[in-house]
Amino acid sequence: MAKTDSILIRSEVKIMNELGLHARPAAEFVRAAQAFRSEIWILKGEARFSAGSIIEILMANLDFGDTAIIEAQGPDAERAVARLVELVHEFAVENAT
Repeated sequence: MAKTDSILIRSEVKIMNELGLHARPAAEFVRAAQAFRSEIWILKGEARFSAGSIIEILMANLDFGDTAIIEAQGPDAERAVARLVELVHEFAVENAT
């Protein structure tokens, strides 16, 4: 295993979309996560949810104002976390327009 395969990247995000991470943005989030080779999770409290599963993302119940951590491990973990954090921020902007 290459050294880059074991890099763990984390970033905290705050859900600012008034509707939370509901069905449409959750599906978009999962599609974006699946585009990366790294394993990606959402951590909320003590729970961990696979970012590649729409069911798990919906089970995370990420509501407006909630804080979560996006975590990825693998060869493109840094890019994956950066893109998913950006996407969560874009959901807030879309909701504001």
